[in-house]
Amino acid sequence: MGKEKKKASNHIGYGKSGAATNFITRSQAVRKLQLSLADFRRLCILKGIYPHEPKNKKKVSGGDTAFRTYYYIKDIKYLAHEPIINKFRDHKIFVRKLRRAIGRKEDDIASKLNENKPVYTLDHIVKERYPSFIDALRDLDDAISMLFLFSSMPQTSKIQAIDGEIVAKCRKLSAEFMHYVIQSRSLRKVFLSIKGIYYQVELQGQNVTWIVPYKFSEQVPYDVDFRVMLTFLEFYITLLGFVNFQLYHSINLKYPPQLVRDRAALNHVAVENYCMSDELEDEILIALNQDITKFESAESDTPEIDEFPVDTIDEDATQMKEKMEEEKKFSKLFEGLKFFLSREVPQEALVFVIRCFGGQISWDSLTSIGASYEETDESITHQIVDRPSQKHQFLSRYYVQPQWVFDCVNARTLLSEVEYLAGVVLPPHLSPFVVEEEGDYVPPERRQLLNQTSEEVEIEEENKDLSIHPSQENEGNKRNIEEVLESDSPKAKKVVPVIKAGNNKATSKDVVDSSGRTKEEKKLAIMAMTKKRRRLYERIMHSRKQKRAQACSMF
Repeated sequence: MGKEKKKASNHIGYGKSGAATNFITRSQAVRKLQLSLADFRRLCILKGIYPHEPKNKKKVSGGDTAFRTYYYIKDIKYLAHEPIINKFRDHKIFVRKLRRAIGRKEDDIASKLNENKPVYTLDHIVKERYPSFIDALRDLDDAISMLFLFSSMPQTSKIQAIDGEIVAKCRKLSAEFMHYVIQSRSLRKVFLSIKGIYYQVELQGQNVTWIVPYKFSEQVPYDVDFRVMLTFLEFYITLLGFVNFQLYHSINLKYPPQLVRDRAALNHVAVENYCMSDELEDEILIALNQDITKFESAESDTPEIDEFPVDTIDEDATQMKEKMEEEKKFSKLFEGLKFFLSREVPQEALVFVIRCFGGQISWDSLTSIGASYEETDESITHQIVDRPSQKHQFLSRYYVQPQWVFDCVNARTLLSEVEYLAGVVLPPHLSPFVVEEEGDYVPPERRQLLNQTSEEVEIEEENKDLSIHPSQENEGNKRNIEEVLESDSPKAKKVVPVIKAGNNKATSKDVVDSSGRTKEEKKLAIMAMTKKRRRLYERIMHSRKQKRAQACSMF
């Protein structure tokens, strides 16, 4: 006979077997930790513990089909050792004493209690959840998006959950992060959508994407429960503080950031722009138009490619070096250009993007703090406007719409200003996050841009071939022979529909096959396949035909 199970025990999962020993309901977890439901939810958010769905609920619940929320027992045991639980209990006692003092009208006791209010930090939780800095960068998308969301909210909100200090802290942290992106030139993509502006930066090899809402007057809804969002925000504020500190020191910047300009110049700006002197430095920092100080004796941590003799250069090293040179050239996209912003354009987004690529920018000093030169400056090359006509125009500059700046970044080159002049119907703003696959529809503007970039690449390759080394020439001949021998490989080739300008339909003739092989070679390659590979090839070709037909029938 088997051993009889004991029913009475205080241990979690004791007396159970099978899948029931791995899960615990939320009500049982709350009783085990001796917390309220709100504190338990808050603790789970801070520690990164989430509920899990059992594969078979009946086995876990003993045949009961009622809806329950389940957690792993090992996660609840992990939460039981968290020291922040004691801080939650201390805060509960503090609230009870404060209510008693206010009810008895004991103002002295209430003020002393407020001065000795229990506080806690989340530093140890951040270190536990992210052992390495790369782990924190991989989980930075939601954190930055939420901080930018709360930084756009009004500080005088009628909702008690949203405090003005929290909004100011989010605004400062987001401005510090944008200053790092400007100094490191790490912005890669930007897209204007209906929801907001999407940005993508590359931080130590990790792509971080976030969204920033447009600068409109925010109407905070009253039917939204901000308590859960504020718990996430509390953790994200601590996380971004750690990340900003590490990022600033990686490129030898002082943290907290300090402005390069002296205090006397800042006070002069304060008088002109009607700003309080104690708030001036923060307002200048948020304006994103001033440089911040660096450490004097420190060296930069930016990686550099070592130089080797020509005979020992590897193909991967050559490609990496070319990629780094291309990124370095891309980071200087707006260098030598001088911009001026009109009042009607989105100032923060344009200042951030233009300064990320080395451009100089200013605006009317009466609109906001941080302007560096006036509109009458003759050295201005581009003025960003969003109205069809101007009262006074300078012949020495272009009057372009804001989309020109963002399209130049996505195209990674300076586009022609003719299509973006003031009052002109703008071309479509294409998303840089979309990657066309085989048979997908490609807009004519994207096709034209791809052709233009391919022509520039061919010209650069021809210029390189004029000064090619003999050893590299022999290696190139070997690669050509290998490409001919591997011409029947099953690797997929890029097949995209080509649409001529002015046509509204994509015909089947416009779909071009870029494989470069004749029909006879393809037939011979198909005949040489096995039966299994031939069937797989037929399925692939069938799916390609369906994509082509769908692309041709879009209009």
